[in-house]
Amino acid sequence: MKYLPTIGLEIHVQLKTRSKIFCGCPNEPGGEPNTHVCPVCLGYPGTLPNVNGEAIRLTVLTGLMIGCRINPYSKFDRKNYFYPDMPKNYQISQYDKPLCLGGSVEIEVEGRKKAVGITRIHLEEDVGKSMHFGSSSGVDFNRAGAPLMEIVTEPDIETPEEAQAFLLALRQILLYGGVSDCNLEQGNLRCDVNCSVRPEGQSELGTKIEIKNMNTFKGVFHALKHELPRQEEVLRSGGAIRQETRRWDDEKGVTEAMRSKEYAHDYRYFPEPDLMPVVLPPETVEQWRATLPELPAKRRDRLVTEYGLPDYDAGVLVADKAVADFFEETARASGNPKAASNWVMTDVLRCLGEKQTELKDAKLTSVSLAGLIRLVDQKVINVPTARELFSELFEKGGDPTELVKTKGLAQVSDTGALEAYADEAIAENPGPVADYRAGKKPALQFLVGQIMKKSRGKANPRMVQELLQRKLGGA
Repeated sequence: MKYLPTIGLEIHVQLKTRSKIFCGCPNEPGGEPNTHVCPVCLGYPGTLPNVNGEAIRLTVLTGLMIGCRINPYSKFDRKNYFYPDMPKNYQISQYDKPLCLGGSVEIEVEGRKKAVGITRIHLEEDVGKSMHFGSSSGVDFNRAGAPLMEIVTEPDIETPEEAQAFLLALRQILLYGGVSDCNLEQGNLRCDVNCSVRPEGQSELGTKIEIKNMNTFKGVFHALKHELPRQEEVLRSGGAIRQETRRWDDEKGVTEAMRSKEYAHDYRYFPEPDLMPVVLPPETVEQWRATLPELPAKRRDRLVTEYGLPDYDAGVLVADKAVADFFEETARASGNPKAASNWVMTDVLRCLGEKQTELKDAKLTSVSLAGLIRLVDQKVINVPTARELFSELFEKGGDPTELVKTKGLAQVSDTGALEAYADEAIAENPGPVADYRAGKKPALQFLVGQIMKKSRGKANPRMVQELLQRKLGGA
């Protein structure tokens, strides 16, 4: 019997605000444990929350970016549960009246496009962080009260590959909107995975298993690769799946049972009595809509039409907004979009990877890279020299034109000088000369290389090749 998987995701996104959601404590990672706290986020009796308006705006902005309906009236609720990392023993969240409903995110897997539906987006407060030290444990409440946006998908995802593609596409949208840093290592973006399997032909979904607190996209992929076959095997052997929460053990490569899964009524939701409902006038929503950025899919299409780039190049460039911005600035300043794309996709991304840094921290600017491209196009320098200069520009910055002058790197295009280099190379290498005249074309490149050595890389390679072909009688 064939089993069909069904996957839904709950993505928790820490919003990029200066302060926490219900108090004025700084919303920033790090710091000594329990130093970014106050009576409000620690849940002291008698304290009253006050909603962070920027958290509301960023949540609505996210909804607008993915086509949600924005609720003109929403409210906060208390979700009651008792964990050590929840200082009030309840979490202020949203239940039946979230900020955003509906919408979708388009993904592409193996050339097939698909829209993954969004059920809702709601806003809540984050909890603290449990820390374990062998024989003891502690809780750091610096994160408690950070504004947390939860995006819940429809059960539209059918494979681990689709789940990973969805997370990547969503992260890209959030980064373009400036909603969150989406730094997985700092816990800015975490994911709960709901999955089940059912026999083919059965319309009713199987019993849901939740895999909790996934903080890497690869982890989500591998956990699903293990969990879905595990559920199939249980059913094939005559067993039954019971609803529960499991964790992913990355080292062992298995999911492990944690506890039975709660139902919504177990949380005893009720309206938060200390907060007024959120009422969003249409004109406010439209003002926020007017600030929407150009989203990755639209930008990818525009790079193809406006700059004549291949689909692949455009996809690589838009994957990171900062890289796409850098490319466009370089393309406009250089007047050579294809060269700008090649330099950014190869040399810039390579150096960023090697140095483990980001563009904002590199010394290279789009102006200097554009200048380097123009020097090559104008045949002032050749590509090998440009690559040599690029390394210095990336590390130290500077003006490529000035560097060429001070280092004496201008390309040698003087016919007389090249003639002399060519005559020397021909005289010193009778074997390759004979090979070339006998029809062995690669021998010509050897001779070109000899001339480039003599000129210390400054000779114009195209002129050198033409000169040798003329001297040796080749085409």
